[in-house]
Amino acid sequence: MAFASACCSVHMSSTCHTLLRELEKIWKDIGETEADKDRMLSELERDCLEVYRRKVEEAANTKACLHQSVAAKEAEVATLMAALGELNINSLIQPEKKKSASLKEQLALVTPLIDDLRVKKDDRVKQFADVKTQIDKITSEISGYSNIINSVSSLNLEDHDLSLRNLSEYKSHLRALQKEKSERIQKVLDCVNEVHSLCGVLGMNFDRTVSDVHPNLHETSLGQSTNISTTALESLEQTISKLKTERKVRYQKLKDVSGLLFELWTLMDTTREEKSKLSRITSILRLSEADVTEPGALSLEVIQQVSTEVERLTKLKASRMKELVMKRRGELEDICYKNHIEPDPSTSADKSSAMIGSGLVDPCELLANIEAQINKAKDEALSRKDIMDRIDWWLSACEEESWLEDYNQDYRRYSGGRGAHINLKRAEQARNKVTKIPIVVNTLINKTLAWEDEKQKLFLYDGVRLVSILEDYKVVRRQKEESKKRARNQKKLHDMLLSDKESVYGSKPSPRRSNIFSKTNGYRDNGHGSVTPSPHRNSTTCATPELLSTPRSNSARQNGYFKEMRRLSTVPLNFIGMAKEDTMSFSSISGSESESLPQG
Repeated sequence: MAFASACCSVHMSSTCHTLLRELEKIWKDIGETEADKDRMLSELERDCLEVYRRKVEEAANTKACLHQSVAAKEAEVATLMAALGELNINSLIQPEKKKSASLKEQLALVTPLIDDLRVKKDDRVKQFADVKTQIDKITSEISGYSNIINSVSSLNLEDHDLSLRNLSEYKSHLRALQKEKSERIQKVLDCVNEVHSLCGVLGMNFDRTVSDVHPNLHETSLGQSTNISTTALESLEQTISKLKTERKVRYQKLKDVSGLLFELWTLMDTTREEKSKLSRITSILRLSEADVTEPGALSLEVIQQVSTEVERLTKLKASRMKELVMKRRGELEDICYKNHIEPDPSTSADKSSAMIGSGLVDPCELLANIEAQINKAKDEALSRKDIMDRIDWWLSACEEESWLEDYNQDYRRYSGGRGAHINLKRAEQARNKVTKIPIVVNTLINKTLAWEDEKQKLFLYDGVRLVSILEDYKVVRRQKEESKKRARNQKKLHDMLLSDKESVYGSKPSPRRSNIFSKTNGYRDNGHGSVTPSPHRNSTTCATPELLSTPRSNSARQNGYFKEMRRLSTVPLNFIGMAKEDTMSFSSISGSESESLPQG
């Protein structure tokens, strides 16, 4: 290039000299003066300088324009790369190549890069626009507003961040919205299905109920557009809450009405055939409120059907009220009998019949009074259960004690007869049980007193205070133990006298002793697979509390025994007389034995 410029300069210099010589020749031929020649040469130099100056300015302007174009292109490249999040421009254009290149070459290098970046930007804008459109659409569906803003126009093409990082954030936001939309669609479907189920149970119109929330919700199952807005979900949840409240109210109403129906069935002795007409109601009430899913189970028609049946039976009950009162009074007495509670005498059978016959009392009020007494008796029976269980154990232990006393009087108890080993085993168990009686009685007294303190009333057992019975039992048992102790002392004294006689007169076996006991002892079946000895007499100081025994058919005997028990507890026993009787009996036995002893 330098060589070409030098050649051009030489060529121009030779041309200028040739033209100058030709001009001087022309001026000579013309006869121009030296002053004119100098003037015209000066003008010619000025014109040349002007032309050069103009050309230099034009070249400078062109250079400036190229500089400006290159700078503008580079700025645009920088802007596009910044928007797209690309690398620095120096990474795309090598600095060494850029430094050695002319402005036009630099412009030629930048122009295709700009074109590529513009294409890339357009593609990126389309991606952003697509993602933004979906975001705006889902957002509008969630918010409930249908007007969607143009996504392309909403993007600022000059300043907006079009980087892949920002696009990834938009896509992440879109995925989150799509997930939320999917969850909302599922939630709407679940809510609509629950509304459908509740409407079916309550017998209500599903389409009308759902249309009140949103017109197209009932078409959800048909693949139609689904309203997933927050407002629609809140309305659905409110509708479900209202339907659940209505279900709860109807279930409770059906339960209350059915409770009256069941009571009337029980009072009226309704046949199974008549009950089977409303067996559906029974199956519904076996379930909890939330588990009732049968269509129409809690409809107004079902409740009305039960209410109608209750009204019919109520009218029928009025004509049979006296019979019902007597029946419920019998149930009250049965509960009181089983728990040894005295029933309220104000509603006894005779009084109730007389009051109904005289018309002084409304039979319904009397029946309600008896019902209240039944509930009170059941509650008291429940509170007495622990004490009653201990009473049953005590009675059983006393029966075992009585059997053991009879068994100990049997001289054949160690024989190898039928059932002897069973009786031996039962006797061992009875002894263990009898030893616990004093502890159980004291515990029973403490629990009874605690019950009386809690309930602020006496614990009565068939009309008698249980603590009094137990205290009397303890007194009688103590007297019996003292009597046994005195009898043992008397026997020891008798044995000592008998030993003295034998030492003086000698002894011989007496065949009458075994005959006496064999005649006075027998066996009876005790119901346990063993043979129970039957003593020839029972002591009047026996400590078994027969007053508390069941069944109640022996109540007269029990009351008489309790009176005798109280009499014995207040009147001291004649142990002297008892000792005389025992001494006489032993004397008679010893006398007969002494007669049979050999003499000398």
